[in-house]
Amino acid sequence: MKIGLAQTKFPSSAAEGLQSVKDMIVKASLENCDLICFPESIVPGLRGVGYEVEEYNHEFQRTAIEEICKLAKETATAVILPIEWKDELGLHLVAFVISEHGEVLDYQIKNQIDPTEDFFGYVPGEGRKLFEIKDVKFGIVICHEGWRYPETVRWAAQREATIVFHPQFTGDVSNPEFFNGAMVCRSLENNIYFASVNYALENQGSTTSLISPKGEVLRTAVEGQEELIVYNIDPSEATRLLANRFRPQLL
Repeated sequence: MKIGLAQTKFPSSAAEGLQSVKDMIVKASLENCDLICFPESIVPGLRGVGYEVEEYNHEFQRTAIEEICKLAKETATAVILPIEWKDELGLHLVAFVISEHGEVLDYQIKNQIDPTEDFFGYVPGEGRKLFEIKDVKFGIVICHEGWRYPETVRWAAQREATIVFHPQFTGDVSNPEFFNGAMVCRSLENNIYFASVNYALENQGSTTSLISPKGEVLRTAVEGQEELIVYNIDPSEATRLLANRFRPQLL
């Protein structure tokens, strides 16, 4: 499977975020990508990280999903679309999975909320989901989940995921070595691919990166630069050996 990891600039509006998504999907299709993933809450942008973000507009969010579904079908490119989404339970940070046929397969809600996000009324989801595109199974963990809760990644690895996608935002932090090391750990402790997708930021704490099941950094974006990382992963290399050997009954 050829994947695209889109390191985009932080949007100044929901409309700009949507346009960035569309532009990158077209670019990914020209690279013959099967699937493209974007940073956390690309539409309308992530709250509480130093940027102005518009008030939630459900009609715009709904229309944005419809437009991306249409483009996914036109370009035959599957999309992981992280956005804000409100349902009967409240406001969530989610990642929609849209097939290459333009169908919404499902979405993963961010279950582990960062303490700094408690002020925005986000409601955590319940449970985790496994997704599949072109016979490749994958999981999604959103930012804080992947950094601080490695169990979220292992959950997917133990259920035959060969790659876990990690939409995130990490700006200027005092310990960037933690974030870069955590990517390698999530991969190597499960023997799967780990694909972390950040924004293009000034002094960003981690760059968009793809890690192999052996813990090798296969691709990494240039800090602060909009870029589409493209890589053809081999699912057979994700043995999930360590994930499968975990014996929770001995804890």
